[in-house]
Amino acid sequence: MVSSSDVLLLDRRDNGVCIVTLNRPRTLNAFNAELHHALPILLAELDDDVDVRAVVLTGAGNAFSSGGDRSSMGGDIDLTEKRRSFRAGRRLIENLLALHVPLIAAVNGPAVGLGATIATAADLVLMSDSAFLADTHVTVGLVAGDGGALTWPALVGLLRAKEYLLTGDRLTAQKALEFGLANRVCPADQLMTEALAMAGRIARLAPQAVQDTKQLLNQQLRVAAVAVLGQGLAAETVSQFTPEYRASRERFAARGRG
Repeated sequence: MVSSSDVLLLDRRDNGVCIVTLNRPRTLNAFNAELHHALPILLAELDDDVDVRAVVLTGAGNAFSSGGDRSSMGGDIDLTEKRRSFRAGRRLIENLLALHVPLIAAVNGPAVGLGATIATAADLVLMSDSAFLADTHVTVGLVAGDGGALTWPALVGLLRAKEYLLTGDRLTAQKALEFGLANRVCPADQLMTEALAMAGRIARLAPQAVQDTKQLLNQQLRVAAVAVLGQGLAAETVSQFTPEYRASRERFAARGRG
């Protein structure tokens, strides 16, 4: 396994399959500025690699991703950093949707907030039977603007998306499967075996047929992203300055000190 950065691991297999691992296990693979910056770059590099046929995305340790790193999302960060974060968030979702080869999310544990968005932006989703999805933005005073409002309605319908994005309630792996947010649920010790088997099966098929079919299927999401993503990220950025979010962040910091 070769490390493309401290926060990402890249494992290239001989059959054209790549495994990308979010590598901040001590934070449950929360997205700090470095990971926000590194993942879109790696996706763009894989997009330019003609030898890649499929990508499996998973998380190190016991989580897929706990979402945004709240220690880096305070309202006291300057405007330049906020604008950089805005661009990184947009680039991440756009690169996920634009990746020319199928992306399989192997959700090995909690996928929360941005983590849930990334999982639902994948082309195929396999979940450990102990994993769950939750978009908890509103529960900490944030707008669910980093892509959840784009992907969830497309997968589960508008009413269900509203229920879960407006409450922050979690979905078990089995419920995610029932609602159409997952393709398969696997025992934890079989998740990567199943994900790699699926990736390998896709990698053996005619690449132009697979890749252009994926692009056609994702075109609806890319069109919707033009209308939704910019406004969503802007609204989420504004919500980081609200008293409700500041209070939530202070409670989070206090728990960390305790």
